[in-house]
Amino acid sequence: MTATEWTAENAGSGRYADVNGINLYYETSGTGSPLILLHGGLGSGEMFGPILPALTARHQVIAVDLQGHGRTADIDRPLDVRLMADDVAALIDHLGLRQPDVVGYSLGGAVAFQVGFRHPEKVGRLVAASAGIRREATYPDILRQQGQVGAAAAEFMKETPMYELYQRVAPRPEDFPRLLDKIGVAMAQDFDFTEEVRGLRMPTLVIAADADMAPPSHYVEIFNLLDGGLRDGGWTGEGRPKGGHALAILPGLTHYDLFLSPLFAAVTLSFLDQGH
Repeated sequence: MTATEWTAENAGSGRYADVNGINLYYETSGTGSPLILLHGGLGSGEMFGPILPALTARHQVIAVDLQGHGRTADIDRPLDVRLMADDVAALIDHLGLRQPDVVGYSLGGAVAFQVGFRHPEKVGRLVAASAGIRREATYPDILRQQGQVGAAAAEFMKETPMYELYQRVAPRPEDFPRLLDKIGVAMAQDFDFTEEVRGLRMPTLVIAADADMAPPSHYVEIFNLLDGGLRDGGWTGEGRPKGGHALAILPGLTHYDLFLSPLFAAVTLSFLDQGH
């Protein structure tokens, strides 16, 4: 199936793709160059609803529900961003897409990074929002909160939008405590992807809120690894990062509302449009 045939057949629809051992749910909408959109933890593709019209006005958006999230049922494997990145790469192949842009927020940003690390030939431009590359960069109080995530917290989350969403759309709503357990285990794992970031070759935009889960300096550090922020850019941009990388720290936002912001959509579109 060519990308053109896929667009005509699936525009505005939700479907499942049996790829990489998982039945992966995705929804497509809009027209233009393809954009894979990856949601945050305990969310789904529909969490981008407020900014989706801006994205779909210029792109064919493929919003994916990652393993155990939204309408994609969990499978018997860890909740690992590397494995989820392999799912996304398999979906790209399944849809016959040629180097779509990949945009992710939080958990989805971490998965987007991994798609870039593990499957660079499949990605056009990469956008990773609110996604750190070292666990220790996260504020200590947030790490302590993450340490409390598990099945025992399910009862306390029943009044939250995340729980409501899961109960409404998940193939097996009773799996919510299991998902919390898996997320808790995943967040307890140490990680450091410094060297992998240094090796990224596709143009990459790093986005963070000015009051995110890690200090702005951490996202500057990521930009530094991409040859950014090391010298003056020059009158004609000759001093900008050689790979076309960029950094955006968005004002007045937090980790918990960045994905809803028109600013997030605007800087993402500005960056992606440079490649088309």
